[in-house]
Amino acid sequence: MQITVSRKNIAFDPDPSRVIARFLFTNDQRAINTIRYILEMHEEDASFALKQTLRDYSMRHRNISKIFEKHFHRITHLLSHLNITPDAIDYSKQILIGSYFTMEYSIESVAFFNPSMVEHPDQTEIKPGGKRVIISFRATGEGHISSIVFRTGILDKSNKLALEPIGNLLEEAEHIRLHTYNKKSFAYKIDEMQEMHGIISPGLILDKLNDEFTYGELRRCIEESRKAIHLTTEKEYLFNQIIWLASSHYELQFSLDTNISERVIFPVSANEKNGIEDARFVKFKDENNKTTYYATYTAYDGTTILPKILVTEDFYHFKIMPLHGEIALNKGMALFPRKVNGKYAMLCRLDGFNNYIAFSDNITVWREAKMLQQPKYSWELIQIGNCGSPIETEDGWLVITHGVGPMREYVLGAALFDIDNPEKEIGRSKTPLLIPNAQEREGYVPNVVYSCGSMVHNDDLIIPYAMSDYSSTYASVNLKELIKELKS
Repeated sequence: MQITVSRKNIAFDPDPSRVIARFLFTNDQRAINTIRYILEMHEEDASFALKQTLRDYSMRHRNISKIFEKHFHRITHLLSHLNITPDAIDYSKQILIGSYFTMEYSIESVAFFNPSMVEHPDQTEIKPGGKRVIISFRATGEGHISSIVFRTGILDKSNKLALEPIGNLLEEAEHIRLHTYNKKSFAYKIDEMQEMHGIISPGLILDKLNDEFTYGELRRCIEESRKAIHLTTEKEYLFNQIIWLASSHYELQFSLDTNISERVIFPVSANEKNGIEDARFVKFKDENNKTTYYATYTAYDGTTILPKILVTEDFYHFKIMPLHGEIALNKGMALFPRKVNGKYAMLCRLDGFNNYIAFSDNITVWREAKMLQQPKYSWELIQIGNCGSPIETEDGWLVITHGVGPMREYVLGAALFDIDNPEKEIGRSKTPLLIPNAQEREGYVPNVVYSCGSMVHNDDLIIPYAMSDYSSTYASVNLKELIKELKS
């Protein structure tokens, strides 16, 4: 391709100093012993330990004593083993106990990569030709656990990015609320999950529940059902799958006094305990021109992956749901920025090798997909996939692709699809748009450039991308030149 790619002189590198305070727990007996030791401490020793801890960590976390208090309340059920109630422990001792059940976790000590970029909902106080943007990243720390983090910046009329101030006090969500379920629809989902009808009766689980119930109520009901019937391997598997699925719905609310760069979407549910991977953000407009931001991502529990979708309007409140259906099984699902012919549209990868497209009346249920692209050129023979949501242009849907070729080298390409019928490919790049250069091919996973979402600004395509699964940067491409090449 005779296209000029302008790499920018900016790098988003992992920073091990960015930490969150996580709950620390090993096992009941060790926790009971720890609580006993603290309760038996001399008051002067306890006071000294607490003052020292607060002095060392109060500048590293926003309201660290509140975090200690929250973690203390997570272990109060163990106090019965010591014949004591929480009310019998004075507040200072509660805070001290909580500190022993807290640890720092460096969220990006390993890597800071796979970015996506969208227009910020707040465009006030911007100079002509500029645009405020949000860039999401996959941050990876100890144990290779991934979370979603953000940066904001302003692209000027020349597409130079000026980063806005980055907050130092990282936080998980202030409130986490699990989903409330409707009995009728949940019974339908149980039937849907059974490979053969009759493994269990939905009534066995749901009869004792109200028409609306919580995750906790469902879990208690399943535990009772386990005791009431003879468990076969199939029944136990289905019980576990129901719990696994139900835990994946939740909502997050961040404090209003946090900077967006301080908000960390860390794994909450069991099915994402090993990471939240490769969020593809898109600014979506509905039929009434209302804007909602969606992000499709992959939840990983160490064995199984589950495609999920995140919904927000303001980047303070987030709603998370799993994606259902026969084709919601692999990585790399990317939502179109609006409905196409009255239906939601999604790029997806069913088999790990080809690009597919799917349509649905329900944004969380995806049942059928059609082949969209197969590998064609030498640099994509191993695999072709999307690098984020399609971008609407006057000439068609522009899709940034990734291709895997010799030596497992990941490169970026592009393709153009008909605006009214996105199943129809107008053209695709014959040679890569972006190849790892000498500086980009060294990292955690060598020879990889990868993106999770681009955008158009001032007639240029802005591509944020990761360099060898370690750090990130961005580049720009003249949109008219690219479209002309694809159409030819």
